[in-house]
Amino acid sequence: MFHSIRSVIVFLLTVLTYTVSAADSKVVPSKNGIAFPEDYKQWSPIGVSHRTDNETLRLILANPIAKRAIDAGKTNPWPNGSILGKIVWKDSTHQYWQTATVPGKMIHTEFMVKDTKKYKKTGGWGYARWLGKNKNPYGGVSAEKECYQCHLKVKNTDLVFTRPVTLP
Repeated sequence: MFHSIRSVIVFLLTVLTYTVSAADSKVVPSKNGIAFPEDYKQWSPIGVSHRTDNETLRLILANPIAKRAIDAGKTNPWPNGSILGKIVWKDSTHQYWQTATVPGKMIHTEFMVKDTKKYKKTGGWGYARWLGKNKNPYGGVSAEKECYQCHLKVKNTDLVFTRPVTLP
């Protein structure tokens, strides 16, 4: 009897785990067809940025291909398959340290995908953004062109603003 109950509990936990995982992995692709990289939480943090124009904090991540390129000093140009991600939060003030800016409301998650053939018209990078915690796709092809136009400012660094940091 105990063995049967235990088997049922294990089965239900397995189904529940699978259901939660499946639900998390059903993020709608961006309107230009870029899939949301579900493994991004395992990527390496490579930098942070603070934008004063829209009062946001950003954690910048690199997939394993991009991280190897950073470690080898080969990021200009970045290799095909590199993906850089940014998780963006609205600025907030720390409750107990008023001079500290900390992440507040989650705004969006965005990714740059390097594929020189597929994204030839946008300098070899595909751009995608998902809004809020629900990860709702933002924009479409016009949004990708909007991203590209801004990134042209850093054409000399293969269209990448981020300066990867090295840890001490």
